[in-house]
Amino acid sequence: MSHFTQLRTKITELEHLVAALADVGYATVETHDEARPLRGYQGDRRRQRAHVIVRRQHVGAASNDLGFERQEDGTFRAWISEYDVRELGAGWLGRVEARYAYHATRATLARQGFSVAREETDRDGTVRLVLTRQATGF
Repeated sequence: MSHFTQLRTKITELEHLVAALADVGYATVETHDEARPLRGYQGDRRRQRAHVIVRRQHVGAASNDLGFERQEDGTFRAWISEYDVRELGAGWLGRVEARYAYHATRATLARQGFSVAREETDRDGTVRLVLTRQATGF
């Protein structure tokens, strides 16, 4: 039985988290108002609970569920098994957080009246945005 590890994040916005998970390959994601139990690789219920869940069958053949549990301060705590950390790689959560930041930034820019004229992604994953903004009348 794999042990679940909890990892702190600065993720707060559900919609950007779901979009980030889709970007890293998990288009099938459950979201719940009340936290639900995570399941282990044999389908057993674990004591860890989450509001955002990628079920094990969408992660890998011998994987456990991946979960994100909303905390009292509004952030999400990530639950991932030791097995899945090894399988997905130590940088997996960092990739999710980077894509979360991308979606959060795009949403903030849109609210501030900016449009993306061009977007470029470097080999290292750095994203460059060229923005335009509608001129305001004087």
